[in-house]
Amino acid sequence: MDEPRTTAVTPSPIDKGVRIGHVHLKVADLQRALDFYCGVLGFELTQRLGNQAAFISAGGYHHHIGLNTWESRGGTAPPRGTTGLYHVAILYPTRGALADALRRLISAGVRLTGASDHGVSQALYLDDPDGNGVELYWDRPESEWPRDTAGNIAMFTRALDLDGLLREPV
Repeated sequence: MDEPRTTAVTPSPIDKGVRIGHVHLKVADLQRALDFYCGVLGFELTQRLGNQAAFISAGGYHHHIGLNTWESRGGTAPPRGTTGLYHVAILYPTRGALADALRRLISAGVRLTGASDHGVSQALYLDDPDGNGVELYWDRPESEWPRDTAGNIAMFTRALDLDGLLREPV
């Protein structure tokens, strides 16, 4: 059995402006994926390459999510207990926008796999039609993040009040 490896903290952290720009998901059926990501969640199609790939975004960016069937057309979701993507997290700018996402999911009959308040954020968890985990979340303002006595972030996981979220105006 391999010994666990430890990674030393780098003396020079990555630039604070670095962001994850997009994610590509392998899907079995491109149209089914587009029906979910565009039809239910409301992303906009920015480019489509036949029935092999599509690029979608929010707000006109070139793409936040790439969907492709290059290695997965007609495939099945990976079985539990294997490595791979746990979930893709989509950040909503306001709690009202997250409430809108919940309304869209309910209207489309999409089942949540979880809903949590983490202190720093509120999150909805679900699976897309290909079994990819999706987190839709809103970050609280940093000034409201829970902290311990030393000032470190003290995240937690509690049930999210979905009824309260649904009362949030858009």
